[in-house]
Order: sequence, then C-alpha cells, then structure tokens
Amino acid sequence: MAEASVKPTPLLKDELDIVIPTIRNLDFLEMWRPFFEQYHLIIVQDGDPSKTIKVPEGFDYELYNRNDINRILGPKASCISFKDSACRCFGYMVSKKKYIYTIDDDCFVAKDPSNKDINALEQHIKNLLSPATPNFFNTLYDPYREGADFVRGYPFSLREGVPTAVSHGLWLNIPDYDAPTQLVKPRERNSRYVDAVLTIPKGTLFPMCGMNLGFNRELIGPAMYFGLMGDGQPIGRYDDMWAGWCVKVICDHMGWGVKTGLPYIWHSKASNPFTNLRKEYKGIFWQEDLIPFFQSVVLPKECTTVQKCYIELSKLVKEKLGPIDPYFVKLSEAMVTWIEAWDELNPAGDASKSDRRRKASF
Repeated sequence: MAEASVKPTPLLKDELDIVIPTIRNLDFLEMWRPFFEQYHLIIVQDGDPSKTIKVPEGFDYELYNRNDINRILGPKASCISFKDSACRCFGYMVSKKKYIYTIDDDCFVAKDPSNKDINALEQHIKNLLSPATPNFFNTLYDPYREGADFVRGYPFSLREGVPTAVSHGLWLNIPDYDAPTQLVKPRERNSRYVDAVLTIPKGTLFPMCGMNLGFNRELIGPAMYFGLMGDGQPIGRYDDMWAGWCVKVICDHMGWGVKTGLPYIWHSKASNPFTNLRKEYKGIFWQEDLIPFFQSVVLPKECTTVQKCYIELSKLVKEKLGPIDPYFVKLSEAMVTWIEAWDELNPAGDASKSDRRRKASF
C-alpha cells in the first residue's frame, strides 16, 4: 500500500499568525486551505457580536468579537474601531507571533501568468526574510531575488541591506481605488501582473493597503495601529493609509525597510463608490495636509523603540494636525491608548528587545 503523502511544513508555521477582519461566514478560506490550513488564524469579528460567524472545519483559529475586545482591553477598548475593518489591528495586539499576515475576506487566490495558483503567504514570507534596500535604489529591484543582484555602481557598503519590516502585496481584478476614481472608472479592472518586488526608498511615503499585507510584528507591530475609523468617527477607509504613513516614518527612523509588489491576490468585490465617498469625503481634503505633515516629521534620536517613536508621533499629530479638526486630537489620544494597551498585553522587556533589534542587521 502506498504511503500517505505528508504535507511539507510551511515556512514560519509556528512564528506567524493570519489576521482576518470579517462580518460574514469565512467560506473564502476553502480556496486558501492549501496555503493557510497549517497556520493559526486570528479572526476579528466586526459588527453585531451576537451574530455567529462560521469558519470551515479543519482550521486552527481563535475568534474575537466586540464583547471580547471590551472584556480584554476594558476602557482602552475605545482605541479599537467599530464597524470598520480597522478592528483587525486588535488581532495584531493579541498575537504572540513574530510575523503577521492580514487578508480581507473578499480576497481570493490569484493566478500567475502561467495559470498557477499564487501562494501569497509564501511570497510575503520570502519578502520579510530577505533584506531591504531603502538607502540606495537598485534598478533591478530586489537584488536578493534569485536571478538578480546589485547593479554596477551600487555601493558595496550598502549591499548587506537592512531588516524588512513590511511586505505590501498587490491585487488583480478590482483595484484599490478611492471613491472619485471608482466613479469615473467603474469598469476598470487590473489585469497587469508585474513580476517584481522593490524596496520603497527612505524618505518616500506610500499608500498602504491592508487587504494583502505582511509584517514583522516584533519589529514594527506597535506602529501598526489602524486608527479611529467607522462608527462614531468622521472618516473611514483611511485606516491602512494612516498606519502606512506612521509605519514608514518610523521604519525610516529606525533603519528598516518596506517592500511592495509581489504577491498578488484576486480582489473579488468592488465596494460601493457612493458609500465610500461618504466615508472618505473628509480624508480626501485632509490628506493634502496629512502628506506634507508626514513628509516633514523628524523623530529625535532619543526615540530608540517603536513605542517611543509612536508616542512622539502622537504629540506631533495633536500639535500640528489638531488645529485642522478636533478629530486629530481624539486620534492622537487614541494612539497613546493603543500603545498603553499594546504594552499591557505584550510586557516583559519589550523595550530592551526593541533596542537590540534596532542594532540588528543581516
């Protein structure tokens, strides 16, 4: 009798959690089963906590709803958004793993140009486990990829690279557009597969999308706060943008890298552009002030941990953005609450570990 086939142990099986925010049954996991089944899932249920969310059999998961968030964080639960996918960052906080991959429940397995299923998680892990090059751009993009290297003229002193904190993946089918662009291009679909990964240069911001994202939680986790969005807030759909701007400023300060490009997922569902416009309306105006703010931020050298960086950033948000709208004063206070809650759930010498990590190199 033939021996039963043994599934190979996936990369970082015991060092990575998959975080999924949802309001519905997670049938989409069936498609991801070959890639996700051996990993631990953290599901953050948004909306009505009395609703039962069904998860396909065979997955190892823990599920948190709003009642759980209130019970675990107490008064500090006010920093976790309600009725918005920003609630996913609670999953980052309660995880005990080194790495996080987060995906939306309308994201399916994409196919590469050869029609092979893309293992998005594996590609994110490869991105995170290889160095980044934020200090000098390599025109062959990721020099650590098989078949690539540093080009002529690239300083040898910089070829060791720096730790990669974030891996930002992309999407086929429905692009991640804002409401005005959705309205003028309602039928546009992305079919362009670019086989490349690149490090975003130091000093350059980017619009981070949270639906296909991997990051080193030990390095940058405390800065992955998706803000105050959704119910009771004047803005939505800027949760991942906010986190991305904060993260990039802090990564630049700490000497870490952010990669973007592969892997692709298939984004299956276009959200309603009129609903999105209502959520984004203020953000569309505010971002014209937010971007120059983040471009001008200089963190003092005394900020030697992500927590210290984030608290300093919260002060600057209150001082510089508070005059634009009272929302930013509220947001700055929530940023502090987030760090306090993070440190309560993640104690035991994290600061000293962060100091050591800052000096770590590949």
